[in-house]
Amino acid sequence: MKEEKGGSGYIGLCTVGGVLSAGTAHVVVTPLDVLKVNMQVNPVKYYSISSCLTTLLREQGPSVLWRGWATKCIGYGMQGGCRFGLYEYFKKLYSNVLADSNRSLVFFASSASAEVIANVVLCPFEAIKVRVQAQPTFGKGLRDGFPKLYASESVYGFYRGLVPLWGRNLPFSMVMFSTFEHTVDFLYSSVLNKGKEDCSKARQLSVTCIAGYTAGAVGSLISNPADNIVTTMYNKKADTIRLAVKKIGLVNLFTRSLSIRIILVGPVVTLQWFFYDCIKVMNGLPTSGDISCNRELETTL
Repeated sequence: MKEEKGGSGYIGLCTVGGVLSAGTAHVVVTPLDVLKVNMQVNPVKYYSISSCLTTLLREQGPSVLWRGWATKCIGYGMQGGCRFGLYEYFKKLYSNVLADSNRSLVFFASSASAEVIANVVLCPFEAIKVRVQAQPTFGKGLRDGFPKLYASESVYGFYRGLVPLWGRNLPFSMVMFSTFEHTVDFLYSSVLNKGKEDCSKARQLSVTCIAGYTAGAVGSLISNPADNIVTTMYNKKADTIRLAVKKIGLVNLFTRSLSIRIILVGPVVTLQWFFYDCIKVMNGLPTSGDISCNRELETTL
């Protein structure tokens, strides 16, 4: 049954779609995430993608590349549900409240509001994931990592990285959603010169993938410094954000692990949007992204 866009059923479907798409996408790219985390924590030992890969395989075996997959599946799945579901909720809310405002302002406010809540949910899982991936003796995954972290650091251990996590994911989410929305608008209005309803489902999903990769690549550039800080603090290389910045160095803050992060984030975001919109399409809904000139296109056609 087709849900009304913005209604509770629609937002609920978007939440479920966010859980499934984000959880699946993050599990698929777990090996890349393992490389990224280790390059951030031990930049001298793992000075390149190839050196990191060969060293990890030689020292710990192929299974090391899948460390933390369950934590990623659950944690990022829950974050994805909040991120996508609440984004749709807040977009409807702010579109009504900020009716005469610039569309970008609505996208920024909606994604930021959703991400604040989504990161509170994600933070405990991220704390375990980073330790499991970068500290071979810490634990094998969520089952043994959770009680070990609680025993050693109590509740604080799960949320010690919340502020830098917000610092990483808030700008990323704001840029990612806004870039996605504007890219979809541009592709339909300036490249295809058609409304969404005049394109096949396959073409709509192709637009989703292009917009998704663009959004992920741009977002990773903006959020890379905070990502380095999060990893450094979770692995006890620094106790405060100030010390983390000092330890990493200003230039390294922006450049360390940037290449692997772009390689990682682009496909992750693309897969998330693709799976998310596939779920929408299978339930009789249009793909994501608003088209500002849709009404003019309809009139012309």
